[in-house]
Amino acid sequence: MKPKFMLIAVSALAILATLTACTSRTPQATATNCCSQTQLRTISVSGHAVVYVIPDIAYINIGVHSDGDTVSEALDSNNTQAQSIVTTLSEFGIDPKDIQTTAFNVYPNQEYNNEGQVVRKYFSVDNIVYVKVRALDKLGQILDAVVRAGANQINGISFDVENRTEAESQARIAAINDARQRAEELAAAAGVSLGELQTASVYNSGNAIPVYEGKGGYMAADASVPMSAGQMQVTADASLTYIIK
Repeated sequence: MKPKFMLIAVSALAILATLTACTSRTPQATATNCCSQTQLRTISVSGHAVVYVIPDIAYINIGVHSDGDTVSEALDSNNTQAQSIVTTLSEFGIDPKDIQTTAFNVYPNQEYNNEGQVVRKYFSVDNIVYVKVRALDKLGQILDAVVRAGANQINGISFDVENRTEAESQARIAAINDARQRAEELAAAAGVSLGELQTASVYNSGNAIPVYEGKGGYMAADASVPMSAGQMQVTADASLTYIIK
Protein backbone atom coordinates (compact mmCIF):
# COMPACT_ATOMS: atom_id res chain seq x y z
CA MET A 1 0.00 0.00 0.00
CA LYS A 2 2.80 2.42 0.73
CA PRO A 3 4.32 2.38 -2.79
CA LYS A 4 0.94 3.33 -4.31
CA PHE A 5 0.63 6.30 -1.97
CA MET A 6 4.14 7.52 -2.84
CA LEU A 7 3.34 7.24 -6.58
CA ILE A 8 0.20 9.34 -6.22
CA ALA A 9 2.03 11.97 -4.18
CA VAL A 10 4.81 12.29 -6.72
CA SER A 11 2.26 12.67 -9.53
CA ALA A 12 0.47 15.43 -7.62
CA LEU A 13 3.73 17.32 -7.08
CA ALA A 14 4.57 17.06 -10.80
CA ILE A 15 1.18 18.54 -11.81
CA LEU A 16 1.55 21.38 -9.28
CA ALA A 17 5.02 22.20 -10.61
CA THR A 18 3.69 22.32 -14.16
CA LEU A 19 0.86 24.72 -13.22
CA THR A 20 3.28 26.95 -11.33
CA ALA A 21 5.63 27.12 -14.29
CA CYS A 22 2.75 28.07 -16.61
CA THR A 23 1.45 30.83 -14.38
CA SER A 24 4.91 32.27 -13.82
CA ARG A 25 5.50 32.68 -17.57
CA THR A 26 2.26 34.54 -18.29
CA PRO A 27 3.14 37.87 -16.58
CA GLN A 28 6.50 37.92 -18.35
CA ALA A 29 4.83 37.61 -21.79
CA THR A 30 2.32 40.39 -20.94
CA ALA A 31 5.08 42.74 -19.81
CA THR A 32 7.00 42.13 -23.04
CA ASN A 33 3.94 43.05 -25.19
CA CYS A 34 3.30 46.28 -23.26
CA CYS A 35 6.87 47.47 -23.65
CA SER A 36 6.85 46.80 -27.40
CA GLN A 37 3.97 49.28 -27.99
CA THR A 38 5.88 52.58 -27.99
CA GLN A 39 3.82 55.74 -28.51
CA LEU A 40 5.05 58.03 -31.32
CA ARG A 41 6.06 61.54 -30.35
CA THR A 42 4.86 64.15 -32.84
CA ILE A 43 4.69 67.89 -33.46
CA SER A 44 1.58 69.31 -35.14
CA VAL A 45 1.57 72.82 -36.61
CA SER A 46 -0.63 74.97 -38.86
CA GLY A 47 0.27 77.56 -41.47
CA HIS A 48 -1.57 80.38 -43.20
CA ALA A 49 -0.90 82.36 -46.38
CA VAL A 50 -2.50 85.21 -48.31
CA VAL A 51 -1.95 86.04 -51.98
CA TYR A 52 -3.17 89.38 -53.32
CA VAL A 53 -4.66 89.55 -56.80
CA ILE A 54 -6.12 92.27 -59.00
CA PRO A 55 -9.78 91.66 -60.00
CA ASP A 56 -10.34 91.20 -63.72
CA ILE A 57 -14.14 90.85 -63.85
CA ALA A 58 -17.14 92.61 -62.34
CA TYR A 59 -20.74 91.57 -61.79
CA ILE A 60 -23.60 94.08 -61.96
CA ASN A 61 -27.31 93.74 -61.25
CA ILE A 62 -29.07 96.06 -63.68
CA GLY A 63 -32.82 96.49 -63.43
CA VAL A 64 -35.71 98.24 -65.14
CA HIS A 65 -38.87 99.19 -63.24
CA SER A 66 -41.89 100.28 -65.26
CA ASP A 67 -45.47 101.29 -64.39
CA GLY A 68 -48.57 101.34 -66.55
CA ASP A 69 -52.33 101.64 -66.23
CA THR A 70 -52.62 98.22 -67.85
CA VAL A 71 -50.41 95.14 -67.90
CA SER A 72 -49.73 95.62 -71.60
CA GLU A 73 -48.69 99.22 -71.13
CA ALA A 74 -46.32 98.35 -68.29
CA LEU A 75 -44.85 95.42 -70.23
CA ASP A 76 -44.36 97.40 -73.42
CA SER A 77 -42.57 100.18 -71.58
CA ASN A 78 -40.37 97.73 -69.70
CA ASN A 79 -39.51 95.71 -72.81
CA THR A 80 -38.50 98.84 -74.69
CA GLN A 81 -36.16 99.95 -71.90
CA ALA A 82 -34.75 96.44 -71.39
CA GLN A 83 -34.01 96.03 -75.09
CA SER A 84 -32.29 99.40 -75.14
CA ILE A 85 -30.07 98.27 -72.26
CA VAL A 86 -29.16 94.98 -73.99
CA THR A 87 -28.27 96.90 -77.15
CA THR A 88 -26.08 99.26 -75.15
CA LEU A 89 -24.27 96.37 -73.46
CA SER A 90 -23.71 94.76 -76.86
CA GLU A 91 -22.15 97.98 -78.13
CA PHE A 92 -19.56 97.69 -75.37
CA GLY A 93 -18.66 94.19 -76.53
CA ILE A 94 -20.43 92.26 -73.77
CA ASP A 95 -21.24 88.73 -74.92
CA PRO A 96 -24.93 87.68 -74.68
CA LYS A 97 -23.86 84.65 -72.58
CA ASP A 98 -22.64 87.11 -69.94
CA ILE A 99 -26.14 88.60 -69.60
CA GLN A 100 -28.57 86.55 -67.50
CA THR A 101 -32.10 87.40 -66.41
CA THR A 102 -32.40 86.83 -62.66
CA ALA A 103 -35.87 88.28 -61.98
CA PHE A 104 -38.95 89.22 -63.94
CA ASN A 105 -42.05 90.23 -61.98
CA VAL A 106 -45.44 91.64 -62.95
CA TYR A 107 -47.74 92.73 -60.14
CA PRO A 108 -50.70 95.06 -59.45
CA ASN A 109 -50.10 98.23 -57.53
CA GLN A 110 -52.11 101.01 -55.88
CA GLU A 111 -51.56 104.65 -55.11
CA TYR A 112 -53.10 106.28 -52.02
CA ASN A 113 -53.85 109.88 -51.04
CA ASN A 114 -53.23 111.44 -47.64
CA GLU A 115 -56.55 110.06 -46.35
CA GLY A 116 -55.55 106.51 -47.24
CA GLN A 117 -57.96 106.27 -50.14
CA VAL A 118 -57.00 104.53 -53.38
CA VAL A 119 -56.65 107.13 -56.09
CA ARG A 120 -55.03 104.97 -58.73
CA LYS A 121 -54.71 101.33 -59.65
CA TYR A 122 -51.90 100.33 -61.98
CA PHE A 123 -49.42 97.58 -62.81
CA SER A 124 -45.67 97.36 -62.25
CA VAL A 125 -43.01 95.32 -64.03
CA ASP A 126 -39.49 94.60 -62.76
CA ASN A 127 -36.86 93.10 -65.03
CA ILE A 128 -33.37 92.47 -63.54
CA VAL A 129 -30.37 91.09 -65.41
CA TYR A 130 -27.04 89.87 -64.04
CA VAL A 131 -24.20 91.16 -66.19
CA LYS A 132 -20.60 89.98 -66.25
CA VAL A 133 -18.20 92.71 -67.31
CA ARG A 134 -14.73 91.66 -68.44
CA ALA A 135 -13.44 95.04 -69.61
CA LEU A 136 -13.03 96.74 -66.25
CA ASP A 137 -11.46 99.80 -67.84
CA LYS A 138 -14.89 100.49 -69.40
CA LEU A 139 -17.00 99.73 -66.34
CA GLY A 140 -17.71 103.36 -65.47
CA GLN A 141 -18.73 104.14 -69.04
CA ILE A 142 -20.97 101.06 -69.16
CA LEU A 143 -22.82 102.11 -66.01
CA ASP A 144 -23.35 105.61 -67.33
CA ALA A 145 -24.58 104.28 -70.68
CA VAL A 146 -27.09 101.76 -69.28
CA VAL A 147 -28.60 104.40 -67.00
CA ARG A 148 -29.05 106.69 -69.98
CA ALA A 149 -30.59 103.75 -71.88
CA GLY A 150 -33.33 103.31 -69.27
CA ALA A 151 -31.91 101.35 -66.33
CA ASN A 152 -33.33 102.74 -63.10
CA GLN A 153 -32.07 100.04 -60.71
CA ILE A 154 -28.40 99.25 -60.06
CA ASN A 155 -28.58 96.76 -57.20
CA GLY A 156 -24.89 96.22 -56.59
CA ILE A 157 -21.46 95.74 -58.08
CA SER A 158 -19.01 93.02 -57.06
CA PHE A 159 -15.50 92.23 -58.28
CA ASP A 160 -13.84 88.86 -58.71
CA VAL A 161 -10.95 87.00 -60.32
CA GLU A 162 -12.07 84.74 -63.14
CA ASN A 163 -9.13 82.30 -62.93
CA ARG A 164 -7.79 81.79 -59.41
CA THR A 165 -5.85 78.58 -60.13
CA GLU A 166 -2.38 80.16 -60.09
CA ALA A 167 -3.13 82.33 -57.07
CA GLU A 168 -4.55 79.35 -55.14
CA SER A 169 -1.45 77.29 -55.97
CA GLN A 170 0.84 80.05 -54.71
CA ALA A 171 -1.22 80.36 -51.53
CA ARG A 172 -1.05 76.60 -50.84
CA ILE A 173 2.73 76.49 -51.28
CA ALA A 174 3.16 79.54 -49.05
CA ALA A 175 0.90 78.01 -46.37
CA ILE A 176 2.94 74.79 -46.34
CA ASN A 177 6.19 76.75 -46.08
CA ASP A 178 4.73 78.76 -43.22
CA ALA A 179 3.72 75.60 -41.38
CA ARG A 180 7.14 73.99 -41.96
CA GLN A 181 8.91 77.06 -40.59
CA ARG A 182 6.70 77.02 -37.51
CA ALA A 183 7.53 73.33 -36.96
CA GLU A 184 11.27 74.00 -37.22
CA GLU A 185 11.04 76.91 -34.76
CA LEU A 186 9.00 74.83 -32.32
CA ALA A 187 11.39 71.87 -32.54
CA ALA A 188 14.40 74.12 -31.98
CA ALA A 189 12.75 75.76 -28.97
CA ALA A 190 11.93 72.34 -27.50
CA GLY A 191 15.43 70.99 -28.13
CA VAL A 192 14.35 68.18 -30.46
CA SER A 193 14.77 67.35 -34.13
CA LEU A 194 12.07 66.87 -36.75
CA GLY A 195 11.66 63.47 -38.32
CA GLU A 196 9.58 62.41 -41.30
CA LEU A 197 6.36 64.20 -42.23
CA GLN A 198 3.49 62.05 -40.99
CA THR A 199 0.35 63.89 -42.19
CA ALA A 200 -0.41 66.98 -44.27
CA SER A 201 -3.62 68.77 -45.26
CA VAL A 202 -4.09 71.99 -47.22
CA TYR A 203 -7.21 73.85 -48.29
CA ASN A 204 -8.05 77.18 -49.95
CA SER A 205 -10.75 79.66 -49.09
CA GLY A 206 -13.94 79.33 -51.11
CA ASN A 207 -13.93 82.75 -52.74
CA ALA A 208 -11.54 85.60 -53.24
CA ILE A 209 -12.09 88.19 -50.50
CA PRO A 210 -12.23 91.92 -51.34
CA VAL A 211 -9.64 94.12 -49.67
CA TYR A 212 -11.55 97.31 -49.07
CA GLU A 213 -8.53 99.20 -47.86
CA GLY A 214 -6.50 98.08 -50.88
CA LYS A 215 -5.19 100.71 -53.23
CA GLY A 216 -6.77 101.02 -56.64
CA GLY A 217 -7.00 103.86 -59.11
CA TYR A 218 -10.05 104.92 -61.04
CA MET A 219 -11.08 102.49 -63.71
CA ALA A 220 -10.89 105.13 -66.42
CA ALA A 221 -9.93 108.77 -66.30
CA ASP A 222 -12.73 109.83 -68.63
CA ALA A 223 -15.42 107.55 -67.19
CA SER A 224 -18.64 109.25 -66.19
CA VAL A 225 -18.95 106.91 -63.20
CA PRO A 226 -15.52 106.41 -61.58
CA MET A 227 -15.00 102.87 -60.24
CA SER A 228 -12.16 101.30 -58.27
CA ALA A 229 -11.56 97.53 -58.32
CA GLY A 230 -8.85 97.60 -55.63
CA GLN A 231 -7.41 94.22 -54.59
CA MET A 232 -8.66 90.82 -53.53
CA GLN A 233 -7.01 88.13 -51.46
CA VAL A 234 -6.86 84.36 -51.92
CA THR A 235 -6.07 82.49 -48.71
CA ALA A 236 -4.87 78.99 -47.86
CA ASP A 237 -4.35 77.02 -44.63
CA ALA A 238 -2.09 74.03 -44.03
CA SER A 239 -1.75 71.50 -41.21
CA LEU A 240 1.41 69.38 -40.84
CA THR A 241 2.39 66.68 -38.36
CA TYR A 242 6.03 65.62 -37.96
CA ILE A 243 7.54 62.72 -36.04
CA ILE A 244 10.06 63.77 -33.38
CA LYS A 245 13.37 61.98 -33.76
